[in-house]
Amino acid sequence: MNFLAHIYLSGNNERIKIGNFMGDGIRGKDYENFHFDIKIGVLLHRQIDTFTDNHEIFRKSKRRFSTKYNHFSGIITDMIYDHFLAKNWKDYSSIPLDIFSNDFYKILQNHYDELNDKTKYLLPYMTDRNWLYNYQFLEDLEIILGQMDNRFKFDSNMKESIIELRKDYSLFEEEFTLFFNELILFSDSKRNELVNKFYV
Repeated sequence: MNFLAHIYLSGNNERIKIGNFMGDGIRGKDYENFHFDIKIGVLLHRQIDTFTDNHEIFRKSKRRFSTKYNHFSGIITDMIYDHFLAKNWKDYSSIPLDIFSNDFYKILQNHYDELNDKTKYLLPYMTDRNWLYNYQFLEDLEIILGQMDNRFKFDSNMKESIIELRKDYSLFEEEFTLFFNELILFSDSKRNELVNKFYV
């Protein structure tokens, strides 16, 4: 899953949200250098990624991108699943997405000294372009995928995946919905498990 889903699945604890958001940028046991709650967030992030990567529904979505985009297919599927979460946000939260997004940007600013370097680097781009809110719009998703293309030394052409997304849009959305309902239950359980492990 991508940024929006990881933040959403973190519950209400600010530092767990931060750790879950930063998870990809924290290697090995480096998480031990952070606050307990950030540790929980990083470990939760890893559990979510493992669950996602091994889930048949996610794999089914991913396979539609595999032939053309090879190992970028997982990144693309993460991104389009965040698109469907943003688009259908009212089904999952009573807090409007613009408020949720702005509140999280404030959390990152308020805990700036606790962030890793990668997050500090991303923060101005993320806030200026309001990534979390704009995932819901296909035009913005295409722009974000294009920006990600530029991070690689060779052409990934990820922004072209919007063509495949449009072609099978309803099918991707159906798969996301089925998968995400299971992921919510899994994440709630794992988060409670980790909190009890660190605080009991």
